[in-house]
Amino acid sequence: MTSLKIENVQVLRAGRPVVRHVTLEAPAGEITALMGPNGAGKSSLALAISGLLRSATGSITVDGVEMIGKRPEQVRSAGVAVVPEGRRLLRDLSVQDNLNVATFGIKGDAASAVAESLALFPELEKRLSQLASALSGGEQQMLVLAQALVSKPKVLVIDELSLGLAPLIVKRLLPTVAAVAASGVAVLLIEQFAHVALAKATKAYVMEGSQIRYEGTAAALKENPELLHSAYLLRT
Repeated sequence: MTSLKIENVQVLRAGRPVVRHVTLEAPAGEITALMGPNGAGKSSLALAISGLLRSATGSITVDGVEMIGKRPEQVRSAGVAVVPEGRRLLRDLSVQDNLNVATFGIKGDAASAVAESLALFPELEKRLSQLASALSGGEQQMLVLAQALVSKPKVLVIDELSLGLAPLIVKRLLPTVAAVAASGVAVLLIEQFAHVALAKATKAYVMEGSQIRYEGTAAALKENPELLHSAYLLRT
């Protein structure tokens, strides 16, 4: 089954390293949590996975196929869907049109792909004709997740799922993400907050100062919160 492997990846911005020699693995069928404070380099790593940021060194592979050097559309075609932070939508288009745009370049029946994606988020069914800008924050997060899932990815990277959302909405979304992972998708959940990141994760990494400071099981971190604080002072 498909896994995402990142080995010794370094990313530069304006000549300064924002990701320093990061190595991690997200196996198929599981949620792997990547935690860390703002500025740790998590989002830069997500953009590097997507192909939007070029890695200076290292390797990013899916099923042993190298992603570094590929354009974003090639990364997507290889089965990698990245949901960046900030709920980036075509705000002046309808929900339906946002989903239709997400089908560009996919193989198979686009209408069926949209229907399968919407089945995970029935709240969007009655909003299809509304503009994306008119949705609540929670509905917008559902829409960006639905867009990512339209391509039936092998690997799903979600950057800051809980950003700006009420706890009740996060509680609604986490089981859906877990169900996606259980279907065989390798999910990398990038989160600032420990209680969100660890709720459904199997393995966990803590990133601080552009580097991985901890690698272990999510259960170990939940049972021993001091391990988090030994890596960095994480706000929960």
